[in-house]
Amino acid sequence: MDHETTAAVNPDATESSGRVVIDPWLLVRHGTDPAGFAQDESLFALANGTLGVRGNLEEADSASQATLLSGVWERTPIEYHERFPGFASHTDTRIPVADATHIRLRLGDAPAQLEQGEWLQFERSLDLRRGCYRRRLRWRSPQGATLEIEAERIVSFKDAGLLAIHYRVRSLDYSGPITLESSISTAREAAAQGFDPRIGSRVEGGLNTFDAHAGEALAWVGQRTTHSGIRLVCAQRHQHAGELTLSDAGHTPHGVMQAYTGTLAPGQMVTLDKYVAYAFTAPLAADSAEALMARAEASLTSAITLGYPTLLEQQAQVLSGFWAQADLAIVGSPATEQALRLNLFHVFQSSGRDGHSTIAAKGLTGEGYEGHYFWDAEVFMLPVLATLAPALARAMLTYRHRTLDNARRHARELDHTRGALYAWRTISGDECSAYFPSGSAQYHINAAVAWAVRLYVDASGDDAFLLECGAEMIIETARIWLEIGCFNPRRGGAFCIHEVTGPDEYSALVDNNHYTNRMAQRHLRDAAAVAEWMAMTHPAGYAALAARIDLQADEPARWLTAAQAMHLPVDAALGIFPQDDGFLDKPRLPPELATTPGKQPLLLRMHPLSIYRHQVCKQADTLLALMLAGEQVEVAAKRRNFDYYEGVTVHDSTLSASTFAVIAAEVGHADKAHRYFLDTLRVDLDDLHGNAAHGLHMAAMAGSWLALTWGYGSLRVHDGMPSLAPKLPAAWQSYRFGMRWRDAHLRIEVDGDGVLYTLTDGNALTFLHDGLPQRLHAGQPLRLPCVGFVDPLPPLKAVIFDLDGVIADTAVVHHAAWKKLADDIDVPFDDATGERMKGVDRRGSLEILLQAAPRSYTEVEKQELAARKNDYYREQIEHFGPQDLLPGAREAIESVRRAGLKVALASASRNAGLLLQRLGIADLFDVVVDANRISRSKPDPEIFLAAASALGVAPDECIGVEDAAAGIASIRAAGMAAVGIGQARALAEADLVLPSIAAFDIGTLTTIRTTNWR
Repeated sequence: MDHETTAAVNPDATESSGRVVIDPWLLVRHGTDPAGFAQDESLFALANGTLGVRGNLEEADSASQATLLSGVWERTPIEYHERFPGFASHTDTRIPVADATHIRLRLGDAPAQLEQGEWLQFERSLDLRRGCYRRRLRWRSPQGATLEIEAERIVSFKDAGLLAIHYRVRSLDYSGPITLESSISTAREAAAQGFDPRIGSRVEGGLNTFDAHAGEALAWVGQRTTHSGIRLVCAQRHQHAGELTLSDAGHTPHGVMQAYTGTLAPGQMVTLDKYVAYAFTAPLAADSAEALMARAEASLTSAITLGYPTLLEQQAQVLSGFWAQADLAIVGSPATEQALRLNLFHVFQSSGRDGHSTIAAKGLTGEGYEGHYFWDAEVFMLPVLATLAPALARAMLTYRHRTLDNARRHARELDHTRGALYAWRTISGDECSAYFPSGSAQYHINAAVAWAVRLYVDASGDDAFLLECGAEMIIETARIWLEIGCFNPRRGGAFCIHEVTGPDEYSALVDNNHYTNRMAQRHLRDAAAVAEWMAMTHPAGYAALAARIDLQADEPARWLTAAQAMHLPVDAALGIFPQDDGFLDKPRLPPELATTPGKQPLLLRMHPLSIYRHQVCKQADTLLALMLAGEQVEVAAKRRNFDYYEGVTVHDSTLSASTFAVIAAEVGHADKAHRYFLDTLRVDLDDLHGNAAHGLHMAAMAGSWLALTWGYGSLRVHDGMPSLAPKLPAAWQSYRFGMRWRDAHLRIEVDGDGVLYTLTDGNALTFLHDGLPQRLHAGQPLRLPCVGFVDPLPPLKAVIFDLDGVIADTAVVHHAAWKKLADDIDVPFDDATGERMKGVDRRGSLEILLQAAPRSYTEVEKQELAARKNDYYREQIEHFGPQDLLPGAREAIESVRRAGLKVALASASRNAGLLLQRLGIADLFDVVVDANRISRSKPDPEIFLAAASALGVAPDECIGVEDAAAGIASIRAAGMAAVGIGQARALAEADLVLPSIAAFDIGTLTTIRTTNWR
């Protein structure tokens, strides 16, 4: 059976065809294939920051259904064969609690098992206005009875532990008794960890039932964890009309149940409202079972008194306030608006509200990542809430302050004498990562927390939080940088930070990770500024804080000195920021290894050391630094970094696309900005990473809002003030979003005529538009021009051609030479092997050939084989002449020269010069760069950079022309525009693909480069 959704992967293209009508406020699915139900359980999950309930069917069993409480987790020791000092000693795992969503059906004495009947019509929906999950099923039993089952549920925003279900069954042609068996089940345990460590866990202990009761009015179970010392109670009560009566109540093998029986006739309906309340303790708290029951019963009494319709209206009221702040509209793409609303809804409902939790990587929608909190809560999720729901942002930071003592202990575990180091992944505040190279070594989490505090205070004006909590957090975490960094005399006294891991976990334990250094620089400056502010405005409070944490008088000055000297080098050849000291020295990962089969990331296919030895990124790293703290970096430099790192990033992390979308919009890559925006927008709707069934990706969902507001809206904070420079993507007619800044709410409306700024709340607001200060007053909207996707590319000065497959078809000669060598040494050689060699230099091609060799070869033997192949090749090209030029090749090169542009050749062949002479075109080239002049082969950009340098032009003043994917990657990494010659599918990364060199027209290409490519 099909599993349908309301929007396709490219929502804009789908809607323009007129085939789909989408309500932006309603996510609807009609699929009946159980294979897709686990993903739907995630998409239709409901939560309130404390309680999360996945979107199952009440009547059916589901191995992936779960109810989760943010404060209920188990502690499990981490076992090491070789344990060293400071290794994490245990992990915290959020575990499923008693699930009270079950309502079983009986028709007469027979259980109504949905999977055995016929599904005539099925629909489930998530109402984003009212915050409820609904589903409707028209079902025919094997005996021929036809029923219509409707269910609606909410997880209350007003009562942190309350779930309410409105359940109705209507008969279409059935006459007879019906029983609704409402139960609480304790059968569900934490998902076991398999091959993929992102999904399950290894839990020692878990939840045990300490008591259970089922009576006429109330049923409940009590559970407690084995090691973490948490206890909880789950209790249920019901409301029903007179057509139902209680027929049974008692224990089940895994919980309790209450059964209600009535009679149905065609056209008649029975209705049951179910209310479920959860109450739980803190770890090792002394709350009694009676106290927990009293709290649960109080919730149920209040819910019964209010009734389901009132509870539903409360949901709508809470969400109405949130949607008013978001103020979202996308004209021309309702599917985009729908996806943005869905993503915002899930971030909002999974946000902790009590100061005891923050937002887990999967929110409260599933068990992925064990329910752990990561640094992405501060970097991706908090920025959304800071301008839409500041109280939730404050609660997130309050959690970090509550766990500051844990961070201090963690710093001591890692041998730091002072300061605090937040855990990379945690629930309780303790480090839960057993693999320290990509766990504890991610010191950048300190900078993320400090950055988030600064952003929240700037946006909210909440100086009280800064005084009471934020200053201590910023200062204590800043002290760590001087513990792990040093002023390096070998680098001119630059402040260097050694042996850390940045956000890109495919490079671990490196020196001077650019993201870490840049964010540490910002952190140190903020810490010094906060210390100065507090000392001047609240001297008594500052003195008390200094005494409490032993803050020395000279520390702020030392922080500023380190920030000023921070090592942030620029690579001279590429004009980019190296991701770390050794990153650019490594070989690129071969394309065949970087390709991800079945959405499986590299970390599940390769040993970490194999990944670390290559120039490959899991996610945006340097680009993320430029997004968060790159105000002083010129756009041209950001573009060079974007172009380079796009070529080495595999986007195995769902965090990656949103950063690429933001930077692509900033540097003028309109098409790429939209493509990356869609990737982060629909990562869960379209299950782009293949694991939405285990919970939704909160950071990617938040990232889609950042891609809209920080990307297209260009929102940043400059000196505590909001800065905007909106752009309009071509796919939309207009868009609108809102943001709260201190005591004002700003609406930003962007269309083809510019941008309209309006205050919908507050008296006045000062902000920057395109770098210029603006003062906006209530009742006086301000219309300003949009900056648009302006291309600041310099004029074109040179074209750099590849040789093989572009100017002459020497591939057949290479193929014949390699085939002859393969026959000499009895190694199989086929077209697939030849294709892998395309664009690869001689030595690299030899290594590909020898992968299938029956024995290994010494270095001397390899040199002899390479020379022999070259001899075979030279024998063939001795017969080449002008007649062997590809049609149109000479004309293409001559047209470049007539246009007054320089011409270079960049060929992996060591015989390029000889071949140009044989072809009669050597005098048409200003520069020839072949494998004799470089040390790294394509897809490394060295050969194209060397050609540009020899011509005396900048890389972004060039066009590169190639016929191989490796060559296109080399051009893009060099920061040049890329023209592909051949099949578009094979050359997807090229800016433009031509079927042959005969289609090359320099005039047209110059125009396209300026208007479309950037």
